[in-house]
Amino acid sequence: MTEPALRRAARAEWGPLLRTVRSALAKRKLRAIPVTLAAVLLTLVFQIVQNQPWGYRPIQNIGSVQAGEHLWLALLRTPLSLFVPALDLPVWGALAQLLLVFGIAEICLGRRQMLAVAYLATLAGTMYARLGIWLGPGTPVGLPPTDAYVIDTGPSAAVVGLALVVTWRYRAWFTCAAVVVAMVVEVLFIKNNLAGKEHIAAVAAVLVLCAVWEIAGRRRKPGGLQHVSGWEHPR
Repeated sequence: MTEPALRRAARAEWGPLLRTVRSALAKRKLRAIPVTLAAVLLTLVFQIVQNQPWGYRPIQNIGSVQAGEHLWLALLRTPLSLFVPALDLPVWGALAQLLLVFGIAEICLGRRQMLAVAYLATLAGTMYARLGIWLGPGTPVGLPPTDAYVIDTGPSAAVVGLALVVTWRYRAWFTCAAVVVAMVVEVLFIKNNLAGKEHIAAVAAVLVLCAVWEIAGRRRKPGGLQHVSGWEHPR
């Protein structure tokens, strides 16, 4: 493929998305992503606190989710679990994911849709963990009983879900497919553990949501709303 063809393909893939993000940041600068900045700050605070001798247990009490816990307790902790960095991963990776993906999603989807999708993706992983343990390791989607005690925190499932919704909305099909393939490859060849399988659960839940929105968008009659490739554009 020649360079002009590659440039045209890149513009077709990312052009509308980049124009939306660039325009919002040029007009409002950091005021365009207040929820994202709050999420980054909250994650940084949680990271600092949980690494103090007195801080680990309080952070776990408000944001640590395990499949072996009572469901109501897990549901209460799930929203804040997005912002509790995993102890075995560098916090800067979580902060970069939040700033980039949450920032783009806040601009492209709006605050409410961004938070709703992030929670849906995270909740899908949390609920899958319980289902997988109930099914057991003898099934293709099952999990070993020991995974009931694995601490499940961090924004990764939400990041995957938001990346899918944004790329689907702006018809960046190659990128959307690449995210899905990357999650499948992660489970098959890199990280066949609870976190990797929860990413697949998040992908499945968000793809169903995208399909529902797509069908609803096609049935909705146009009138007075801005649309981006058939989706309602957040004001």
